[in-house]
Amino acid sequence: MDNGKSKTETLIQRKNNAVARGIANSTGVFVEKASGAVITDVEGREFLDFYAGVGVLNVGHCPESVVKAIQKQAEQLLHSFFAIAMYEPYVQLAEKMNSLMPGFSPKKTMFANSGAEAVENAVKIARHATKRTGIISFECAFHGRTFMTMGLTSKVKPYKYGFGPFAPEVYKVPSAYCYRCHYRSTYPGCGMHCLENFERFFAAEIDAEHIAAMIIEPVQGEGGFLVPPPEFLPGLKTICESKGILLIADEVQSGFGRTGKMFAIENWGVEPDLMTTAKSIAAGVPLSAVTGKAQYMDAPDAGNIGGTYGGNPLACVAGLETIKLIEENNLCSRATEIGHKTMKRLEALQERCSAIGDVRGIGAMIGIELVKDRKTKEPAKELTSKVVKYCLEQGVILISAGIFSNVIRLLIPLVVTDEQLDRGLTVLEQSILKATAEE
Repeated sequence: MDNGKSKTETLIQRKNNAVARGIANSTGVFVEKASGAVITDVEGREFLDFYAGVGVLNVGHCPESVVKAIQKQAEQLLHSFFAIAMYEPYVQLAEKMNSLMPGFSPKKTMFANSGAEAVENAVKIARHATKRTGIISFECAFHGRTFMTMGLTSKVKPYKYGFGPFAPEVYKVPSAYCYRCHYRSTYPGCGMHCLENFERFFAAEIDAEHIAAMIIEPVQGEGGFLVPPPEFLPGLKTICESKGILLIADEVQSGFGRTGKMFAIENWGVEPDLMTTAKSIAAGVPLSAVTGKAQYMDAPDAGNIGGTYGGNPLACVAGLETIKLIEENNLCSRATEIGHKTMKRLEALQERCSAIGDVRGIGAMIGIELVKDRKTKEPAKELTSKVVKYCLEQGVILISAGIFSNVIRLLIPLVVTDEQLDRGLTVLEQSILKATAEE
């Protein structure tokens, strides 16, 4: 206690005095420690973590083997800058990433620090490889908050508002948001207008010969956990191949076992030309990667890509150990199991609760879209905020998503126990029912 204030209240005051206002916080929780799927705050309260550091902690908090690998590496080498004096963990992890990326083409990898950095480098590589400049991204996309990635990102507030103008040569097209179809059609009888649109797009907006790459999250994350229909991603790949356009899969949030496969795009049987990863690549240590077909990755000359901290030794050993954990503990299968249990309960709840407009997901990447009316599908943003608040009050931390901020997204650590999963889902169900009863 400090002058009658709790530790949390004191820390919040210090945060408000010292940290830029633009760095938001939605819970007011200060974490003391965490393990597996449980967070303990500075007051000693325990919370079930159903957001996993926004998809960073698929293997849970502080896995013992990762912590030990970091400790061992810290005693040997903290930093040298790989472009000057190299070290083996960078090469080892690159080899592993190359072996994991979907498809049989020879692959190569480079490392950076954040998802946005990975996306920026993927754009650079695509432009250099194709000698073209245009980039296509999709509505409901989130690719980062840097200068280039803000232009690629779709949600205006809070990510883009007041920060323009953005990088040029970025072109937006509608995504396969079936619940809110841009063309007011219904799948599967829609004729896949989201794919047909490209013929008009290339005639009306920009010729395909000027497009270097098309970037998409196989499952759009911040956009509301949008799972495209089976035809969509293969259709995009066909369009790209016919036009000489590179397909970039942004697996920053959907990768490393989250969807029941190591990478989400594997669920559609598509081999991207380039793939960006971050978040759960290293169990919370800052690291990201661009992995792609060797012919494109080798297009830039020496020194054209890279960065001082990219592929830091600590991050690389954490990445190697994290991937080992995913593989040895069959966490891809566990994600599928978590998804089945969660979807079953949520679909049953949907029958009882008219505010649940849509429940969608793949593996353990699940979204619940809340609406004021199922016929009009008017987004229920305030209701969504209430549900998140009530869950927090009952010891479960989760977050919202969606371009209308009306989707509850579940990113449950894949190491969650069955008891923790059932308890957290019960809290979620009770919170939804309580919030809707008050409307």
